[in-house]
Amino acid sequence: MHTVIKSFLIFVAAVVAATGAFAQSSYRIQPGDALQVEVLEDASLNRTVLVLPDGSFSFPLIGSVQASGRTTNTVQSALSSSLAPNFNTPPTVFVSIASLSQGTGTASSSLQTVDVFVMGEVAAPGRIATEPGTTILQILAEAGGFTRFAAQKRVELRRTDKKSGTVNKFLYNYKGTGGGINGSTVLKSGDVVVVPARRLFE
Repeated sequence: MHTVIKSFLIFVAAVVAATGAFAQSSYRIQPGDALQVEVLEDASLNRTVLVLPDGSFSFPLIGSVQASGRTTNTVQSALSSSLAPNFNTPPTVFVSIASLSQGTGTASSSLQTVDVFVMGEVAAPGRIATEPGTTILQILAEAGGFTRFAAQKRVELRRTDKKSGTVNKFLYNYKGTGGGINGSTVLKSGDVVVVPARRLFE
């Protein structure tokens, strides 16, 4: 009797797992989703990436990857093909949904918090609801700081002009001062902070 019950429970668990896998494989990725990417041949590339409002995300050795409207299987194939020149054979890539977009929130909540997107080479990329007055340096701290691949001198603040729709880019050098913005720059709702990967010998 116990063997029958155990077998039934194993069967139910397998069905649930298969259903979850199917749901992920058929789901169309949207801006604001966070994706977990794993590269079997190089664990240093494993990371969580955020899909930006334009539907793309940044990945080391590749750059910008289009994800919005695609399934995880399609993104897996695209990543494997793009990474192939860096390996002896096309690498094995797994992509899964880490978290779904939470939308833009209500009008009342937007008065209390500022929604900022942080992506790239930080420990915890994603959408961060933070207090008004938060600076770019503070949001990087909220995102867990830089990874060892981060190009700390080329952090980008991308801000969309609501009237024209133009995306303006501002550079921030964490290592020191320069011609760009400084760490005390106050962020606005909808800002995207991008920490790119270091170039070779950078």
